[in-house]
Amino acid sequence: MEITEHHVEKMIDPTGILTGDRYEFRLYLALDEEDDLYAEGGTGLRVILAIDNDVERIVSYNFFDRATEKILNFELEEDEKEIVLNYCKTNLTA
Repeated sequence: MEITEHHVEKMIDPTGILTGDRYEFRLYLALDEEDDLYAEGGTGLRVILAIDNDVERIVSYNFFDRATEKILNFELEEDEKEIVLNYCKTNLTA
């Protein structure tokens, strides 16, 4: 799994219930055709990153087919979660 590009947007909580800041990342992935996650139109990963009291964490994520926006029912492995978290932290202001 290689992240080829991304988009990030700060999320606004209109209720004021959530503490800290939330960011939505859309990561676009390059995958081998043999990979179960491979989609002909491309595969993406939507990540919600929470930052509260200088602690960054992934609060939710889902894979999706870029062409249809259809959710793909797969989970990240622990080492992949760490890679994604580090990528998001590094590219927060990009």
